[in-house]
Amino acid sequence: MLVVDLHCAHGHHFEGWFASSDDLASQQARGLVSCPVCGDREVVRRPSAPHLNVSHLKTDTAPVPSRRMATQQGGAVMPGSLPSDRAPVAAPDGAVEQAMPASPEEAVRALQAAYLQVVRHVVTHTEDVGERFAEEARSIHHGDAPERPIRGQTSPEEREALRDEGIEVLSLPIPEGLKGPLQ
Repeated sequence: MLVVDLHCAHGHHFEGWFASSDDLASQQARGLVSCPVCGDREVVRRPSAPHLNVSHLKTDTAPVPSRRMATQQGGAVMPGSLPSDRAPVAAPDGAVEQAMPASPEEAVRALQAAYLQVVRHVVTHTEDVGERFAEEARSIHHGDAPERPIRGQTSPEEREALRDEGIEVLSLPIPEGLKGPLQ
């Protein structure tokens, strides 16, 4: 298994897993590799260090992070509000804090991961009504259709008309890779 760091022309950084270097090249040549944030197919491999299995060298004590993030909601952390690679840290007053990313690149990766998590949630918890979005949103608003979360496509003019009618809508770009069935 080959794990590589990739980035697109828009500066989004992400990780890709391939069977081999040849598999990566083949998938890129066929246009199968795209940015999970913006869908850009102009993806370039970034230099990365090789993975070394050194888990047997780890100790049982976790290092203390050098920087901290603001306390979450009065000391309570909502489930799923912490990125999976950051453990909560107890502050002296008992509040739970989260270690801040060590670099701007880590911060960007964390933001991209959070964005993708939100998009995945929206995709899995809404009904895709496609081009019928404006019509369906009006039907729900007027009580002619059952109330439910929906998503779809509409023109900027139609979106503005919905807002003028008092129908709340939000534009959320969904990367191509997330538009199909999620695994």
